[in-house]
Amino acid sequence: MRKLTNEELPRLAVEDFKKAAKTPLLLILDNIRSLNNIGSVFRTADAFLIKKIYLCGITATPPHKDINKTALGATESVAWEYRNDTLELVRELQEEGVKVMAVEQAEQATLLNDFELDSNTTYALVFGNEVKGVAQAVVSASDGVLEIPQFGTKHSLNIAVSVGIGVWDFWSKLRA
Repeated sequence: MRKLTNEELPRLAVEDFKKAAKTPLLLILDNIRSLNNIGSVFRTADAFLIKKIYLCGITATPPHKDINKTALGATESVAWEYRNDTLELVRELQEEGVKVMAVEQAEQATLLNDFELDSNTTYALVFGNEVKGVAQAVVSASDGVLEIPQFGTKHSLNIAVSVGIGVWDFWSKLRA
């Protein structure tokens, strides 16, 4: 096997990305501190044609050199919007028919691998602060809670890793 060069990869131009059919998935970042994590989320969203990212609370917004360092240009392709209040956004999206799922460890959470999604529904996944997780009020207002199964001693994943796992799971289920 030979590695492909960057020129051999089937990459969309930014204009073509914006016109492409999007995965019916929104990402909500609830008070994310790390600019590198934010940039990584943008890159993952670009890779899987995510419809939009909402940056809430203390979550920083582009342009910023530390976001750009890990986003590698994805802040130009992926639609995003800043919202001060995550809970208010969750309620607005629900009124529009979006099913909001917090990604968190909580009572009665559904394991991500057991979650059966409706391919005719737009979903929003909420990912929380690196220390405190998704705010309890947001968890309580969500339509459900998804938990990423973990079997080691930490039971904690970096937010960018959690987004990658969650997005891949939804994307692969939608493509099945």
